[in-house]
Amino acid sequence: MNSTGVVLIACASVVLIAIVVIYNKLVGLRNKVKEAFATMDVYLKKRFDLIPNLVAVVKGYASHEALTLEKLTGIRSNANGMGEQLNSESQITSALQKIMVVVEAYPQLKADKQFLELQQQLMQLEEDIASSRRYYNGSVREMNNACQTFPSNIFANIFGFKPMPMFEATIDERKNVEVNV
Repeated sequence: MNSTGVVLIACASVVLIAIVVIYNKLVGLRNKVKEAFATMDVYLKKRFDLIPNLVAVVKGYASHEALTLEKLTGIRSNANGMGEQLNSESQITSALQKIMVVVEAYPQLKADKQFLELQQQLMQLEEDIASSRRYYNGSVREMNNACQTFPSNIFANIFGFKPMPMFEATIDERKNVEVNV
């Protein structure tokens, strides 16, 4: 075999190894995003499971808010897929903020032991959710960078890897919560 053949085989081997490495990196990043979403979803489900208890306690004090509370319990069950779930969680966060505004109008509710325990659990869950959202967005950033930077963007397009959606606060979530007592 002549030296030109050896050089061509070496170059082809390097290119093949680079393709395998980039592909494996993209698969790993996609799996990391899925894992980050699943972690966030666990906390969101815990929050969703806590909502009926919170709603039941608040209903006892604020029966005229029943429509808002019932809407809250139906939001997540209608979400299918990652994008819809992210959107439904934004709606739940907004509805929970409205409930907390309602609570401000009922001093006896704010002193209720069961409500205080539920509120503490909800606060801890919200911290866990915020942390998991940061992890999810960091994972998505890494994936999107790999899909959009050279040379991995070439192979991302060839193999069908696409940028993934970040979790973003809605316009309503960015507004200050008004407490009118």
